[in-house]
Amino acid sequence: MTAENNDSNAVALQEATRAEVEATTDIRQFVTFIVGDEVFAVDMAPVQEIIRVPDVVKVPLAPRTLDGLANLRGKVLPIISLRRIFGFDERVADDASRAIVIDQGRQPLGFVVDRVVSVVGVDPRHIEGTAAISSTVNTELVSGLLKDVGGYPMIMVLDFGKLIAAEFADIAVKASNHTEIATQAVQRSDALQDKINDELHLVNFEVADQEYAIVIDDVQEIVQVPELIVHVPHSESHVLGVMTLRNRLLPLVSLRRMFGLPTRDADENSRIVVVSLGSASVGVVMDSVNEVLRVARTDVDAMPAMLSREGNMSDISQICRLDSGKRLVSILSVGNMFRHAAIKEALTTVDNMADKSELDDSGSRALSSDDDRSDDEEQVVVFVLGKEEFGVPIDSVQEIVRVAEAMTRVPKAPAAVEGVINLRGAVLPVMDLRRRLGLEQIERSDRQRIMVFLIDGVRTGFIVDSVVEVLKVHKSTIEAAPHLSGEQSMLLARMANLEKQKRMVQLLDPTYLIEKQELQALAELVVA
Repeated sequence: MTAENNDSNAVALQEATRAEVEATTDIRQFVTFIVGDEVFAVDMAPVQEIIRVPDVVKVPLAPRTLDGLANLRGKVLPIISLRRIFGFDERVADDASRAIVIDQGRQPLGFVVDRVVSVVGVDPRHIEGTAAISSTVNTELVSGLLKDVGGYPMIMVLDFGKLIAAEFADIAVKASNHTEIATQAVQRSDALQDKINDELHLVNFEVADQEYAIVIDDVQEIVQVPELIVHVPHSESHVLGVMTLRNRLLPLVSLRRMFGLPTRDADENSRIVVVSLGSASVGVVMDSVNEVLRVARTDVDAMPAMLSREGNMSDISQICRLDSGKRLVSILSVGNMFRHAAIKEALTTVDNMADKSELDDSGSRALSSDDDRSDDEEQVVVFVLGKEEFGVPIDSVQEIVRVAEAMTRVPKAPAAVEGVINLRGAVLPVMDLRRRLGLEQIERSDRQRIMVFLIDGVRTGFIVDSVVEVLKVHKSTIEAAPHLSGEQSMLLARMANLEKQKRMVQLLDPTYLIEKQELQALAELVVA
């Protein structure tokens, strides 16, 4: 073999090697998966990760293809059903199901698939256009075809950019618009102020079939009774123990025991009303929390001097007369309560425990007063519709009342109006929030409440399944909700993502509860 032939062979080998390297460099990665009886693929570039199908929170007014919202390491992730998008039969997710998280620079989305097959490298020569199947298959969402890859003769490559634009057009809006909507919602919630100076705003609760109330300014929050209460040895019977509330110890006392009433175990209706005086906080266990009331000061009388008790029973400072005097509510003075022997002992108990507690990493006590964090927190009223929790700024709530046994139907009233009730001499239109949010209707129950809002000067009530608590939410946990639809983005623009508690509370803006065209009709209804 001549030198010339050797050189020719070497050049040919180098060119072949170079072509092989170039071909290898152009290899594209795809994730292949199954939905129904079809095999699909997605380019690896926008795939952020692949996760098990998480638990979700259902969102009203969202597209039907949305399963709900999930928590992915502290961030809200919409979870979408590809089966529903393609019109396939519904199927409950199982151990093989996965959510493919697609991030195209706007809002990451999780798409539920029946099974992820593999990640494959594909030679571009095995990728074809959709012309061959366009006459028989709708290829609008298909960007190409993989031929003879992974043991399948043909795999359709989904264009998730087009799919998102088609199914979730509102998600595809610019992030700046989304941020602006959320910012406006924050500004509105910060701007809500109580301008009714001639009324008292009271939290109304019940103990041993007797109604009591506390001025809402003295109530930090209302929370459910926890499963774990640490009982303190050698403490008096009215001191139930201590619980942990957002990394601080909260002493608990029983109002039943403080007032010498028969004891009763807490149940699902029991609530803890957290009251404060200065930097001190105490949780008072009530049988139930019924309403948030706005009452005219003219309906409130001081406790008659001859009936006032000294010592531990001087807690009742005023009496509120409702329903023309047929209903009497005792208003507790928080200042007097903190002089009660039970409260003093509970606070001493926590102080003793705090003295023995370990320091946190920064060298300071884990205990901290709410006053130190009040500027960083929002106080919201949490209510339930179905299995989901919603919240509204506490200052937006005029009051919370029981659902009347009978509501008066009004001819020619807006279709959404269930009826009207007489609320202390004023006509109150009542709407069903389930209907407003497009949720399934349910039968009336004793747990339901009417939340009253003042919307553009029109006082309107909305029926909710139950009111759960008044909660202080740290602003760091509040984020813009995914922009799923125009109506949802205004009404439910924010979400409290309470990761440690494994809760998501959808924050509702009452300003958008009533369509503008309905406001005039409601205003006329109230005047009439």
